[in-house]
Amino acid sequence: MAVAPESVPRHIAIVMDGNGRWASKRFLPRIAGHKQGVDVLKRTVRSCVQRGVQVLTVFAFSSENWKRPADEVSGLMEILVVALSRELNQLKKEGVHLQFIGAREGLSERVRNSLLEAERETADNRTLILNVCFNYGGRWDVVHAAQALAAAGKPITEESLARELSTAAVGDPDLIVRTGGEMRLSNFLLWQAAYSELYFCNVLWPDFDEAALDSAIRAYSGRERRFGMTSEQLPTGKLLSA
Repeated sequence: MAVAPESVPRHIAIVMDGNGRWASKRFLPRIAGHKQGVDVLKRTVRSCVQRGVQVLTVFAFSSENWKRPADEVSGLMEILVVALSRELNQLKKEGVHLQFIGAREGLSERVRNSLLEAERETADNRTLILNVCFNYGGRWDVVHAAQALAAAGKPITEESLARELSTAAVGDPDLIVRTGGEMRLSNFLLWQAAYSELYFCNVLWPDFDEAALDSAIRAYSGRERRFGMTSEQLPTGKLLSA
């Protein structure tokens, strides 16, 4: 059953969980699950465009993921660089504006250059903003914002801190989806998630498809958002700002 356009969330965020378990079930190395996950992300981006979603934020690599085995971490870095090289032209054609959110420290020069090139090449696109949270943590985001305010000698308030967060230009997510069966945020968009609708599903990320996306959107459309006080939605700021 299709969802009415006015019920589609403007900003969806996804914790793409379950790549390793998907691979293990098939007696494949974990990295095979991550490669499959990239293909699913490509399809999800197109599905979001078709449904009128304007911002998609995905959790690709957390600041805690450095604790994983070295070969898996290096494999993830290689997947990112290769995917950007292979898919950048298509993303440009589809009007996707890529932004990478997270600490750049600790990333190799090759990875940093790939991120910068992708951001520069897609900067003028307006169909969909794709925020890729890479080497990101929600606590890091809040601390980084507070440090920026302190360094500038500005008072730290809820409003000023929110303006310094990594997602300030696109507003908070309306819907946060986590795949893989776990029911926690795992340090993802902690401040921004204050009034987001949460949706958890058992589908492993490499198996996430249009039907799974539509199920999440339908669940969202059936909820009444009150933001702690009324059913009126609070303003989320200018959309698709440069």
